[in-house]
Amino acid sequence: MVLAMLLSALEGSTLGLLSWMLEPLFDEVFGARSTGALVWVGLGILGLFLIRAVTSILGRWLIAMVNQATATDMQEALVRHLLTLDGSFYQKNPPGTLIERVQGDTMAAQGATQLVIAGVGRDMVALAGLFVVAVGIDLRWTLVALIGTPLLLMPALALQRYIRRKTQQMRIESGLRATRLDEIFHGIQQVKLNRMEDYQSSRFAAIVRRILRAEVKSALGRATMPALVDVVTGIGFFAVLILGGREVVSGQRTTGEFMAFFTAMALTFQPIRRLSDLAGQRQIALASLERIYGLFDMRAVAIRPAVSLARPAHLPPEIRFDEVSFGYDETPVLRGLSFTAPAGRVTALVGASGAGKSTVFHLLTALAEPQSGRILIGGAASEGMTLADQRSLFAAVSQESALFDESLRENLILGRGTITEERLARALDDANVSGFLSRLPGGLDAMAGPRGSSLSGGQRQRVAIARALLADAPVLLLDEATSALDAASERAVTEALARAQEGRTTLVIAHRLATVREADLILVMDQGRVAEQGTHEELLARGGLYARLHALQFQA
Repeated sequence: MVLAMLLSALEGSTLGLLSWMLEPLFDEVFGARSTGALVWVGLGILGLFLIRAVTSILGRWLIAMVNQATATDMQEALVRHLLTLDGSFYQKNPPGTLIERVQGDTMAAQGATQLVIAGVGRDMVALAGLFVVAVGIDLRWTLVALIGTPLLLMPALALQRYIRRKTQQMRIESGLRATRLDEIFHGIQQVKLNRMEDYQSSRFAAIVRRILRAEVKSALGRATMPALVDVVTGIGFFAVLILGGREVVSGQRTTGEFMAFFTAMALTFQPIRRLSDLAGQRQIALASLERIYGLFDMRAVAIRPAVSLARPAHLPPEIRFDEVSFGYDETPVLRGLSFTAPAGRVTALVGASGAGKSTVFHLLTALAEPQSGRILIGGAASEGMTLADQRSLFAAVSQESALFDESLRENLILGRGTITEERLARALDDANVSGFLSRLPGGLDAMAGPRGSSLSGGQRQRVAIARALLADAPVLLLDEATSALDAASERAVTEALARAQEGRTTLVIAHRLATVREADLILVMDQGRVAEQGTHEELLARGGLYARLHALQFQA
């Protein structure tokens, strides 16, 4: 940036020198009819243009490098920071909006470096040099040339506020556009099944029309600022021509002085236009930077220590909730929840929707933080662990196995380069993946497709189980891992899960009670608390909430 600014300043300084060279050109060459002076004045002007050409090329190359490097670094830092925020942030900010923040706002904000380098380094230096030449020739002429400048101040300030307001509106609408596209393409099956093509197209069209109007109005504001400069410059030129022209005609000043001054004033025209345009670009950059810094200022709800203060005393660990409460905004979900999941056993969480079962999983994996109470994992309090250490204790398999649009190998390894081929093959066998892997073109190198769409539901679940086995975590979390499968796929996945549970503490969320009959402990949740607990037979014999849920399901 420093080198680019120096080169830009050198380029800008050539304008003042060029206008200064016109005085000896007219007075000593043309006026005195000296051919000797013609050569050195001509060489001087040629040298200035050569310097201008070289500095222009190098300066613009460096500015482009700085712009791209700035945007790249900003995108990397922003994504790294966003990944540290907790689940509550992502509940309030849809993916499309965040994508637009990372892509659109950073690209719009990268012009801020160009504002500094090109604006200050080149155009401000050029203006300063040109005004030094003008003042050196005649201070009165210079003041007359600036006679219309006060007329520019108030409209310029109003236009800048207008441009910034329209740019902020455009950035917000751009986020809505990205969100709408994200929802359309991720929900394309539902769009087609419900014949929503026209409806979604009209909603998208309304957003892009609002962006169009905001962009056009912003462009009009940016175009008006240089136009105002043209008017003010024209007034100044007219005043100087009347005053200076009379003095040249009367013999008070030479033609060379007038031409040097007039050229200096004429050369200020483009730098001032560029600076006025940069003022509009500055508002665009500032509007985007405000949104970017707003994200950087956000912090996770709970701050974890840099190094874990405690670790589980035994693996697989016992898991204990001690009077844990949690809610979303004003809606309580867990109300003083307490239970103990024995080490190395299978504990099932059942209950009606909204009872808080999934929230338990979110708290265990630190996707959310308890608002009161404590979570003990192997005797170690969760708030004393780093996020990485706590999450390394858990491997999860949910109903929606999230696969990335990459190869099966990448989906299994997830960037862990320490997994050997032998360990990978064992996990594939234990998860019943090997059975269908040979039928895929490319085997492990076959692409999973967007969200695993190239695989069937049962295949995706088995890949997710293999991934959990490769994580080698002491606690296994299962969230309705077989509920959406057909009978054959469910049997294969159930066998794989049974092998995965060996030697691990397992917590299972289940809506179908038939899937948890063999659990060592069943916790029946109701309104954020444990209403009952025991084995399947004990809870049926008790005739309480579990027995009623069981009767309803099997009666149906």
